[in-house]
Amino acid sequence: MPDFSTIDFTAILPFIAIGFAAQVIDGALGMAFGLINSTLLVSMLGMPPALASASVHAVETFTTAASGVSHIYHRNVDWRLFRRLVIPGVLGGVIGAYVLSNVDAAVAKPFVMAYLAAIGLFLLYRAWRGALTLQSPKIVAPLGLAGGFLDAAGGGGWGPVVTSNLLVQGAAPRTTIGTVNTSEFFLTATVSITFFTQMGLAAFSLATLGLLIGGLVAAPLGGILAKRVPARPLMAMVGALLTLTSAYTIWQALR
Repeated sequence: MPDFSTIDFTAILPFIAIGFAAQVIDGALGMAFGLINSTLLVSMLGMPPALASASVHAVETFTTAASGVSHIYHRNVDWRLFRRLVIPGVLGGVIGAYVLSNVDAAVAKPFVMAYLAAIGLFLLYRAWRGALTLQSPKIVAPLGLAGGFLDAAGGGGWGPVVTSNLLVQGAAPRTTIGTVNTSEFFLTATVSITFFTQMGLAAFSLATLGLLIGGLVAAPLGGILAKRVPARPLMAMVGALLTLTSAYTIWQALR
């Protein structure tokens, strides 16, 4: 862990801005904080994937708690769906963190991102087509397990995998986003603990501190945005973000 008393804190301002922007998007659309920040840490700073994922999850332990409180306050949480997601998600996260700490999981990433890009395009089509048919999602526990695993092993993925697939099954956008954000706290806390048992305190860095400050400032805004934006535009924004981030990650991996 660095000695923060000797650091020029102007150096963390870019990370504060990135953490703020990523958390606004994540809180409002149910995804992207992990993907945006992991991509930054790995591609721009050259941080090893396991260390980047550990850093992001350390930050998300705090930001998801604040975001979850906001979503609960604005009544964006479906508690039945929450109970079905949390335990499989935590289990998948523990397995994914252990795998990433000991095995290179980067080989599968382009294939996962191609799948998510296709889901994003489908969500855009549903939003463009017209009225949404809402229904209770049937496949939840396996989705939570897969989302938790991919989130830990890939440095981000809980929101893109879980939110997008629940929306495809007909879940209401507002409560889906609120529920996925709120349940993510338990996933990130567990994943962080798992990483620390494997790697120690190496995840704490100057970048981590900046992302944490920016993320905490932005966290309360997500619940407000998810509550006030209508369902069709919300689904369209989720689809667009998912398609763009997945396409960029594929391009980075195949260069």
